Amino acid sequence: MKKGLPPGLTLLLLLALACAPNSHAVARASAGAQKGDGNGARRPEAPRGVRPVTIPVTLRLREERPSSEEVRTLNLVVTEDGERQEILSTRSAADRAPLALTLLIQDDVVSSIGLEISGLANFIRRLPQGSLVQVGYLRAGSLQMRQKFTIDLERAAKSLRVPVGSASAAPYNPYVQIYDALKRYGGVPLGTRRAVLVISDGLDLSRGFDSSSPGQSTDLERTVSEAQRRSVAIYGIYAPTVGSGGNTTLVSNAQGSLARLAQETGGKAFFQGTGAPVSFDPFLRQLSDRLSRQFALTYLSTHENRGFHRIKIDATETDAEVNHPSGYTRK
Repeated sequence: MKKGLPPGLTLLLLLALACAPNSHAVARASAGAQKGDGNGARRPEAPRGVRPVTIPVTLRLREERPSSEEVRTLNLVVTEDGERQEILSTRSAADRAPLALTLLIQDDVVSSIGLEISGLANFIRRLPQGSLVQVGYLRAGSLQMRQKFTIDLERAAKSLRVPVGSASAAPYNPYVQIYDALKRYGGVPLGTRRAVLVISDGLDLSRGFDSSSPGQSTDLERTVSEAQRRSVAIYGIYAPTVGSGGNTTLVSNAQGSLARLAQETGGKAFFQGTGAPVSFDPFLRQLSDRLSRQFALTYLSTHENRGFHRIKIDATETDAEVNHPSGYTRK
């Protein structure tokens, strides 16, 4: 007759089995820890409750350096809701990270803007090869897409036309159609740098005078949120529209709205007083420089609750100018 194990030893063996890791669980964790990032690199799988967030960031230093060196030599600190987050990757133009750019022109801008079409076409042609470009016009009715996303820069450049320059072509308000254009980024590959250049008066009068204020336009608010959600930096060039009348309060509200749209998405707004710019060339040179210094930064967010999450990025060098979205809304 076989003898059983002593009671004390039996208890120890049971405890050991209970504490030992499940071999299948270990295998799954090991496989998950070796998931790729789409570029051949191996990275740990995000724990449950956290997820990667990608945002557009533009970094400029007083001391002139190649954009690739700027990213690699600075220690960036990302905080979300006041808590430090882990940076997973940065992808810049120097890393051949592609750019997806949308050019939007409001169709009722003053006639002098028509003289800038040639310069805008050349701006598109000078974008890095491999860039995706789409072109649209903000006009009465709905957004008119002249060119869907294409890597054929010449084709995109040729899709530009002179704006109608008539009050009859005015959109309901520019932000409704900018929002529609942002939804077209749904098919753009992850990790792509994203930007919009909008030429507009930035004025929302759809709900009366009060809606023209940067803090009162519900469509501006919605557009900011959508751009943040889709990791798109928005750049704006102020251009007055036909029949705008030159009301200084409205112009101030309009420019303030464009400035808010740009600032909260990591872009920049360009103005030349309260009138139409003499030339877009200085603005386009600045924009080209900023896009060359833009990179897609991905970090691991530890906040899974819904609602708005505020982002802050600091650089170790005090002379660094860092532009990035103010945050994003998790639904």
